[in-house]
Amino acid sequence: MAITYVIIDDDAVSRRMLQGIIEQCGLGETAGMADGGIQGVQAVLGARPDIVLVDLLMPDQDGIETVRQLKNRGFAGKFVMISQVENKEMVGEAYQAGIEFFIHKPINRIEVEAVLANVRERLKYERHIQQMKQSLSAFDMFESVPPRKTLEPREVVKPILMDLGIMGESGSKDIVAMMEYLAKQPDRHAFPALKELYEAAARGGRGEQEIEKESKAIEQRLRRAVMAALANMASIGLTDYSNPKFEYYAPLYFDFQDVRLKMKAIEEEQPEGKSKVNIKKFLQVLHVEMLGKME
Repeated sequence: MAITYVIIDDDAVSRRMLQGIIEQCGLGETAGMADGGIQGVQAVLGARPDIVLVDLLMPDQDGIETVRQLKNRGFAGKFVMISQVENKEMVGEAYQAGIEFFIHKPINRIEVEAVLANVRERLKYERHIQQMKQSLSAFDMFESVPPRKTLEPREVVKPILMDLGIMGESGSKDIVAMMEYLAKQPDRHAFPALKELYEAAARGGRGEQEIEKESKAIEQRLRRAVMAALANMASIGLTDYSNPKFEYYAPLYFDFQDVRLKMKAIEEEQPEGKSKVNIKKFLQVLHVEMLGKME
């Protein structure tokens, strides 16, 4: 069964480009298109696609509100947001609303293909699991299966950090501590300012002055760890662009432009220090992924 898409973007050129990439790369079929959020909601509810590509900024209704409305009305498909906006708060809000990935404008064929291939694989995996559950249910086997153990934050986070190649980094302990702090909050889905996370990881019985000093140290350790993760993913991408770890983690945890710049820096043997990373995006994505595996 072909994967279907609805594209919501007020830019006609972007819509045509995305449709062309989807069809030319064999990623599925375009079931509908809309030039605004309000029209897009109706198009999605009418077509019931597997994946929705939605622009972040549109004149009538932004992409975040469009995603929220669709979720509130029972749509259970996947969302990929398209935008040239670099505002960290808006990016974080979009992930909290329920998007899977970001595709950056101007649209890049390689990025679109890699992101949509990842979403398709995740969708197929979830369907496979659902089919298995239905098959087991038909034989009344669920009663004999013990309830699934609720995972602790560190049980979810550590394997991800291992995949990213940074479990040996001192900042990995800080990352785990931050995720444990977030999991204990009354609203586990809320994401606070980075300063609050640094202070939470630094607390541990320290006084106020010590907390402030340790928070700065944590910020530096965290930056080094995320930089190391970026370098690891870029190295894997240079060796094998179709490597599953690169395909999954590189566009999800990092801005694709940063990944490409790091790959270029490694290839040209440029000195360290020229790369940049979006630490808040990294932590927000990890937070969302952790909650998804815990719930």
